[in-house]
Amino acid sequence: MSKKENDKDLSFEEGLDKLEAIVEQMESGDLKLDELVKRYEQGSKLLVQCDKKIGEAEMKIEILRNKDASDPQFEDFDPDA
Repeated sequence: MSKKENDKDLSFEEGLDKLEAIVEQMESGDLKLDELVKRYEQGSKLLVQCDKKIGEAEMKIEILRNKDASDPQFEDFDPDA
């Protein structure tokens, strides 16, 4: 299942780049309907993954912001916890 494990292991930036490329392809007017639907599906999945990564980053920032400023203690953020 290569293709970077179905794009699930992409960084936010990689996912965003792929999403932008899909949008450009769709806007080109060169794709047939079935290809447009495939690209739309791929883009929807990438959008969900990018949104999840943004949510995880926001949660980590919130954790860091809520720490006692005089004695900051950092811990790894586990989005699956």
